[in-house]
Amino acid sequence: MADGYRIIGAEMSPYSVKVRAYFRYKAIPHQWILRNAASQAEFEKHAKIPVIPLVISPDGTGIQDSTPIIDQVEKLHPEPSIHPTDTVARFISVLIEEFGDEWGNKWMFHYRWARDVDQISSAGRIARMRAPHASEEQHDAFAAQVAARMVDRVWFVGSNATTAPQIEAGLQEMLGLLDAHLVTRPYLFGARPAYGDFGLWGQFYEMWTDPTVGALIGGGAPNVLDWIHRMLWPKAEGAFESWASLAPTLMPILTKQVGRQFWPWTLANETALRDGQQEFSVTLGDKVWTQRPQKYHARSLGMLRAKYAEIADKRDLDLVLAATGCLAGLRA
Repeated sequence: MADGYRIIGAEMSPYSVKVRAYFRYKAIPHQWILRNAASQAEFEKHAKIPVIPLVISPDGTGIQDSTPIIDQVEKLHPEPSIHPTDTVARFISVLIEEFGDEWGNKWMFHYRWARDVDQISSAGRIARMRAPHASEEQHDAFAAQVAARMVDRVWFVGSNATTAPQIEAGLQEMLGLLDAHLVTRPYLFGARPAYGDFGLWGQFYEMWTDPTVGALIGGGAPNVLDWIHRMLWPKAEGAFESWASLAPTLMPILTKQVGRQFWPWTLANETALRDGQQEFSVTLGDKVWTQRPQKYHARSLGMLRAKYAEIADKRDLDLVLAATGCLAGLRA
């Protein structure tokens, strides 16, 4: 397609809807193509690995992984920018994007497959998406297969009998913190969406579509609910805020969620991969977290460090990162 991009994804993929929301915000011409409706030959031609989203550019180049997709397209379509001009806010937005992709996905995946009601809902939707013309009997059989497979894979994000209570308590705390932050602004960094909005929102949008977390959001986090709806078709409603304006309600999120939970896990995961461990444990707050290492996260951590290294004057930023517990390991 010479006059636009093609986004091959799925409605139930947080990374796919993240990219779609970005393209919508930038008003970049594109086609949204469901994975099951895409040509297998075309997918295999452009995809290096069998994952979504896959973006095919107008010149026929295939791009995968939501963060590199947005980074590459942003260079070509820099306006309206998704990066605050305030140096501190800009990197914090990048950090939250990473937090959403990697830690928010633990909430989403755990809740989607932890309870019967969510398993039934999710497996049924996936089965219908992949085989829209199946008979009811075929659909039920396929949904059962999907549920069995996905429930067996929750270990991948670290969900297990030990960590499940931590995951659920963490999400409920985050809902309260995020709702408070969004009381006075439509987006995380002010009156227009930032890099961090897209990464965090993709996970929250998916959770909102599932019964259990959908009820938690709808019943107790009205500002989060509004943000979820707004981010489906995001638009600039004003300017980004300064860090001084954002800090009172964003610092608690950074300290309690990113610094106390995500960042120690990030560094422990990296160490486990380096040492060839099959499983690792790390203390998060006052709880022990145990899981198998996640290989991809070491790559995304490398990308985060590279973005940090590009910042010329880090003095104010380092003070914030040190206060939240997120400075250690960034210079590695």
